[in-house]
Amino acid sequence: MTRVGHGFDAHRLVEGRRLVLGGVEIPFERGALGHSDADVLAHALCDALLGAAALGDLGGHFPDSDPRWKDADSMRLLAACAQLVRERGYAINNVDGTIVVDRPKLARFIPQMRARIAEVLELDSEFVSVKAKTSEGMGYTGDGSGIAAHAVCAIEREEKRER
Repeated sequence: MTRVGHGFDAHRLVEGRRLVLGGVEIPFERGALGHSDADVLAHALCDALLGAAALGDLGGHFPDSDPRWKDADSMRLLAACAQLVRERGYAINNVDGTIVVDRPKLARFIPQMRARIAEVLELDSEFVSVKAKTSEGMGYTGDGSGIAAHAVCAIEREEKRER
């Protein structure tokens, strides 16, 4: 049986922070504000994986009240979530993420994001999709005050997979 998970994350964009998306540092005058490195794409992917396996959400496993996760590399969190899913007997089929922000433009960074996510999830990059969309100037993703990401994934019981 294939199971599907959905994830979402959003952060404020502020001066004095790095902007990290899908494990790739993006040159920009502002970065995402959060307890960890605030990688919205990685966080949305984490929640999609955890949701597909009915394992709760990112904050339940890595609470922002825990100093161990202060400025944490979100790709480490993504790897840990993938491991939790695998420990439950599931294989990750594919992941698909969408970043929503008007600026900066992200198209040239997407191949790097896909490669980094594929590496962390131990998938071939053909099973990792990343897209960037604008909100045409509307809302916090359009006015530059924030950034958001949505993600979905499909997992299935390991014994059901064809090799």
